[in-house]
Amino acid sequence: MKDILKKLRKYEIQIRKAINSQMQGDFHSIFKGSGLEFDDVRMYQYGDDIRTIDWNVSAKGHGTFVKTFKEEKEQTVFFILDVSGSQEIGADGKQKLDIGKEICGVLALAATKEGSQVGLVCFSDQKEKYVKPAKGIKQAYEIIHNLIDLKPASSRTDLSKAALFSLNTLRRRSVMIFISDFIDEGYFHNLKGMAKKHDMVAIRVTDKRETKLPKLGIVPVLDKESKKTVWVNTSFGSFRSTLQKNYTANEEELNTFAKKHQINFISVDTDDDYVPKLLKLFRVRNKSLKSV
Repeated sequence: MKDILKKLRKYEIQIRKAINSQMQGDFHSIFKGSGLEFDDVRMYQYGDDIRTIDWNVSAKGHGTFVKTFKEEKEQTVFFILDVSGSQEIGADGKQKLDIGKEICGVLALAATKEGSQVGLVCFSDQKEKYVKPAKGIKQAYEIIHNLIDLKPASSRTDLSKAALFSLNTLRRRSVMIFISDFIDEGYFHNLKGMAKKHDMVAIRVTDKRETKLPKLGIVPVLDKESKKTVWVNTSFGSFRSTLQKNYTANEEELNTFAKKHQINFISVDTDDDYVPKLLKLFRVRNKSLKSV
């Protein structure tokens, strides 16, 4: 536990320093979304941003009205971590699940230090662990402790259920950070609902073993979720080509979906140093949030 905390603190300090100096950014804005919530409407005045026009109210024929906003006093950052069997791919200590847990821990530390409430749900095809959002550094340590001790009861995946649980649990607009390999079907509808209601961040964790298998001939492959073993010929060009095509198609589909629904999206491999990837994500968020 001490070694993991030491590692996470080092990464968290590294991220904070980079944002506050090199990037000259506002670290607080990373976790605050737009930092605004709807307050009221008033008559349109010359110079008002047309993006704030409330078309529903204006359509009543009494003039053009714009929405007014007030600064949110408190922001919630909520992590959704996929802990299904497909996350158990990778080298010892650097499986997809390990990297996902580390990213949760690093960002939980950073968010609580900026005064945000932080919560967590770990999901397979069922709720494996839920930590209600709360403030303070103790909350970050509580989340890290739960991540380290977690032993999922199920190995299967249902990202749609995870998204629906999060939608039903957090009514107020929050920063939702979804960490998964996103290998599942039928979850886009609920993810779209989350993106419409919340400020969404999607972090895809992958491992090269999923696409770059060595040519070993016919070998048994264990499906981590179904626990079934199938025999595949890893030397066949068609098998290797199909594997790569599926991987690329999944990534392109996620990228397109994220852009369409204004979701901040990055992909991290288990062999990557994920800190630069997070910094790049934050740089994009700072630019977009400052333009709001």
